[in-house]
Amino acid sequence: MRMKGVGSAAICLALLAALYFADTDTWYPWIKSAHLVAVISWMAGLLYLPRLFVYHTMEAPGSPASETFKIMEKRLLRYIMAPAMIATWLFGLWLAWRGFAFGGGWLHAKTAAVGGLTAVHVYLGHAVGNFAADASPRSTRHWRIVNEIPTLLMIAIVVLVVVKPF
Repeated sequence: MRMKGVGSAAICLALLAALYFADTDTWYPWIKSAHLVAVISWMAGLLYLPRLFVYHTMEAPGSPASETFKIMEKRLLRYIMAPAMIATWLFGLWLAWRGFAFGGGWLHAKTAAVGGLTAVHVYLGHAVGNFAADASPRSTRHWRIVNEIPTLLMIAIVVLVVVKPF
């Protein structure tokens, strides 16, 4: 397990180094495209994982369905959501640096909203661990409400990026 973390860190560092030396004129549209793909993948997970929790909550701990949900949740978080979140941040920070020099109130507000999405991601990650241990005290109503938070943050982010109100 530790080697996977080292490998992931090495990939992130290599990507950061490549992004640092990337020519803005040539690479900007490619990195923006990669950023959008990462955002879409991450949002799909942020919207789907709480829905899985709704259904998982309705199953008895230890049941075959519950065990299947545990596998689905862990794989979604580990293999789709986490890499997509990291890519979203890396590509997004590069775009903010090279495209806008980290300037503009809209960009700061957007970054704060993405921080909110990251907080939701971390919260959902803890919930995956709780479900894996058959220790989820939350109701289906809770997970239905949590399911709406990424949507609200996404709306704010899109408005900030498109309208740039300040």
